[in-house]
Amino acid sequence: MNGIFLAIFLLCGGYFLIFNPASFLSVLLGGGQKAATLCLSLLAVYAVWSGFLNVLTKSGLGQKISKLLHPLLKKIFFIEDKEALECVCMNLSANLLGVSGAATPFGIKAAERLQGLPHARYNHTALFILNCAGVQFLPTTALALLAAHGAQNSAFIILPCFLATLVNATVGVILLKIFVKKDK
Repeated sequence: MNGIFLAIFLLCGGYFLIFNPASFLSVLLGGGQKAATLCLSLLAVYAVWSGFLNVLTKSGLGQKISKLLHPLLKKIFFIEDKEALECVCMNLSANLLGVSGAATPFGIKAAERLQGLPHARYNHTALFILNCAGVQFLPTTALALLAAHGAQNSAFIILPCFLATLVNATVGVILLKIFVKKDK
């Protein structure tokens, strides 16, 4: 992947140096400044939501969310271990809030907890499918990107994103139930 990005950069840089050499340095520095500004904006969003999820976990609300989601997740997963179920719930909650970077530690913990349990292959596959579908009620990263680029109404994407990711997850779970058999 790095090779592809390097090739694109070299092609674009060569194009600028040949056809508009006077603006090459200003465009290069301007792009770097925009990238740094965007990274700082996203860092702030991730810091807020990671802190929120940390408070959610330490306050015990993660266990309550786990109990609320338990009936739905019971139809998708075959998990009896409460800690594994809580990790799965926290992972899916972070994805629901659109903070996939904060969901990663919970996803890793969930995958580790599922490893020794019955139906591990099936549950890993289900976790992978739901993470890839990434049901997002609040797509915070996309909202932050739109706001950073000056969108007038960045909230217009909330409903379409939620519906699209919900359809993805539904199709994924249906295909999971059809093609992946419960292992022992």
